Amino acid sequence: MSQSRTKQMVDRLREMQVSSPDIEASAIVSVDGLSIASALPQEIEEDRVSAMSAAMLSLGERIASELGRGALEQVHIKGEKGFVVLMAIGEEAVLTVLASEKAKLGLIFLDMRRAVEDLEKLI
Repeated sequence: MSQSRTKQMVDRLREMQVSSPDIEASAIVSVDGLSIASALPQEIEEDRVSAMSAAMLSLGERIASELGRGALEQVHIKGEKGFVVLMAIGEEAVLTVLASEKAKLGLIFLDMRRAVEDLEKLI
């Protein structure tokens, strides 16, 4: 992947984080668990986020399919300190977002969908 496309993806992630202050970090990960682009704080391990995101997406897709829920749109996890939200970017990648515990999920989902539309053109 070219450097300029990666930079465009990182810029889009940062733009999403500016428009939604409750988004604390974000990353684009390939379905096989490799980092494509990220806007993660230094204390968060990019490789770890990538591997776990790919595993969760795969499991979510399998659950949705096996239980007759159709194509997977998103996976979200709520912990006492916030949310992890995953949304597929086409068939080859996933957008992972870490959001604060006070985040309004509807707005996060909307911003993520808009970002996914833009990112699909770059991947």
